[in-house]
Amino acid sequence: MTSTDVIKDIAHRETHHWFLVLFRWRGSVMPAVLPRALCCALFGALISILHDRGWQVSWPVLGGVVPSLVLGLLLVFRTNTAYERFWEGRKLWGQLVNASRNLARHIWVAVEERQDQDRAEKIQTLQLLVAFAIALKLHLRGEGLNDDLLARVSPRQWQQLQTMHHPPLEIAFWIADYLQRGHDRHRINTYELSAMMGLLDELVNVTGGCERILKTPIPLAYSVHLKQLLMLYCLSLPFQVVEATQGWTALLVGLVSFTVFGIEEIGIEIENPFGHDANDLPLDAICQTMARNIDDLTSLTPHRCRWQGGEAAGDGHDEAR
Repeated sequence: MTSTDVIKDIAHRETHHWFLVLFRWRGSVMPAVLPRALCCALFGALISILHDRGWQVSWPVLGGVVPSLVLGLLLVFRTNTAYERFWEGRKLWGQLVNASRNLARHIWVAVEERQDQDRAEKIQTLQLLVAFAIALKLHLRGEGLNDDLLARVSPRQWQQLQTMHHPPLEIAFWIADYLQRGHDRHRINTYELSAMMGLLDELVNVTGGCERILKTPIPLAYSVHLKQLLMLYCLSLPFQVVEATQGWTALLVGLVSFTVFGIEEIGIEIENPFGHDANDLPLDAICQTMARNIDDLTSLTPHRCRWQGGEAAGDGHDEAR
């Protein structure tokens, strides 16, 4: 499924399956939140039972311990900070796709082919662009090299990647080395080399931006303090409402706890957008889209190459390789 298909699928579900989305389990925060909410509800039930038996457990004064406004602002700040990281990751991967497409187009059209192996080298270099995206995805997920990457590199390059600590940078080095050799062999002029190197720099910059998100977690002290306030608020809530709600205390406390814990869990879910969860970025689909783009591009013959090959000039849409 492509990234476009993923977006269309989400939009379709949101529009035509509202109730299915309402009760959706996978991709929601319910598995993580329900146990905490249940514990708070049980505590509320205990307070309600004590109140029914005549215990003096109604303490409305506790409503000022953790004001709802303060807690709400903290939760909003937590969620906004996490979503900013998620959206920054999406923009970086969008930048990677655009830069890869432009660089692939430059290489395929601008690099001259004077010998039979020139086209094979160009195709191999374009495959390295896909390999770069796959290697970056694996690097961000902390995973080892896989068969998807093996299919895009040569056996010699695969062996070298086995010993590298940062495979995306090694692949970027191979692309830069190809461009420089093309310039030295007069296959690429200086202006084209400069433009292509600039696009390659964008790919490396995207790598650094993604690593910045990955390696800069939310400060621990902030996370700890927010969790403490959430628990204090939820455990003090039964004492505030038991006088008015009586037997409904457990239900009310459970609903409120589910709400506030859910907001915090959403922030936790999206603060690292590079994983495999349903709420993470569709990196697999993005890499597949890039692979199809490269395959489509290499099925065309540039006008310059057709002319040099002695064929009549056309619109550039030749039969597939």
